Amino acid sequence: MVGELLGAGSFSKVYVARNARTGELVAIKVLDTEKILRDGLVAHIKHEIAILRRVRHPYVVQLHEVMATRTRIYFVMEYVRGGELFSRVAKGRMLEDAARRYFQQLVSAVAFCHARGVFHRDLKSENLLVDDNGDLKVSDFGLSAVSDQMRDDGLFHTLCGTPAYVAPEVLSRRGYDGAKVDIWSCGIILFVLMAGYLPFQDHNIMAMCRKIHKGEFRCPRWFSTDLFHLLHRVLDTNPQTRITIPELMEHPWFKKGFRHVRFYIEDDQLHSLDDASRSQQEPVEADDSGSESDTSVASCPESSSHDRQRRQGLPRPPSLNAFDIISFSKAFVLSGLFEETGEKTRFLSKEPVSKIISVREAITSYLIPITISKLEEIANLMRFSVRRSGCRVSLEGTREGEHGPLTIAVEVFELTPSIVVIAVTKKAGDGEEYMEFCNKELKPGLRHRIRHPL
Repeated sequence: MVGELLGAGSFSKVYVARNARTGELVAIKVLDTEKILRDGLVAHIKHEIAILRRVRHPYVVQLHEVMATRTRIYFVMEYVRGGELFSRVAKGRMLEDAARRYFQQLVSAVAFCHARGVFHRDLKSENLLVDDNGDLKVSDFGLSAVSDQMRDDGLFHTLCGTPAYVAPEVLSRRGYDGAKVDIWSCGIILFVLMAGYLPFQDHNIMAMCRKIHKGEFRCPRWFSTDLFHLLHRVLDTNPQTRITIPELMEHPWFKKGFRHVRFYIEDDQLHSLDDASRSQQEPVEADDSGSESDTSVASCPESSSHDRQRRQGLPRPPSLNAFDIISFSKAFVLSGLFEETGEKTRFLSKEPVSKIISVREAITSYLIPITISKLEEIANLMRFSVRRSGCRVSLEGTREGEHGPLTIAVEVFELTPSIVVIAVTKKAGDGEEYMEFCNKELKPGLRHRIRHPL
């Protein structure tokens, strides 16, 4: 049930809504498909969805679901009614303990994102929300990047962010480390929380940039010695000597009252736990680096299958949400928006991934096949060459036709931990040869693993 309008931008509107089944309030971001296509924002939207699905953490605004119709795309997100942290700072500086608590939550969320290869790149007070419990929620991952986007030098080169919060190496346009840039922005936020104003404030943008390059800022007299020391380590203009997150978490000012975040995922909901509530749940625990503990298990109904995959070295297929499933339907004209071009065939399977894709496990210094891939069997019979990367297999024929050799990509997606979707796509070659291969070789060869066509 959709309610009042919360805000509007150039491409979207955000409404508050209520889940008719649970009564939970959510925020729905509605995007206009025509505008997205017209302004070339397809990749941007796909990127934002992928990022939000990676970073499920108690101090990050959660993406519940993505849905689509012919003309609209809907992001169903966690509703954070407390508003922006900036509005609280605008009333005046915070007490040290309150500022420290928000900063600890911010660093916990950022560490978690970095551990998953996600770098926000636009951290600022306006992108930090506060929920009913007074906890921080990091939002707006529109400018974020993933480690796959780094250039060969291991750095990012896109100029982005808000000038007052951006690190000096971003302004220099010589490439930058995404983690170090986020740490700098966290330092600016901490200064704002404690002082009530920006450390490099100036009405002239060029003058402000010069101050940022020089690292010229003065701490107010009410800053403690430990806080003064920490800020000078965080706002170090040299990214090589700037403090890292593990070092930051060991700093005396930061450690005061700090508690590691423990959380679990159940029925697509994210829950945080304190130490007293752990007796009934087995949570995922974030350590100092933000990575999941190897001994922890997410408390979800079918997590044991994922654990077995991890222990056996099996690849876990990418998961699908309702938006992905809707986009499969020919009734919704979204294939040009969110899918690769090429003829596609899809079907469901309840076989584990190891039965569909060949998997190898390291035993001493040798690689021993665990399961012979049915796909590889079929490919070998047809004299196709095979290349595999995770849950994606590429088959390439040797016969040169009018359109070149037939090339097929087979990818496995997770619908639930026990059901997968197998997507077969013709990447090159003749369409009739592709259909003949699918109907006479692929489908008969996988007939014991196919449940339903999509």
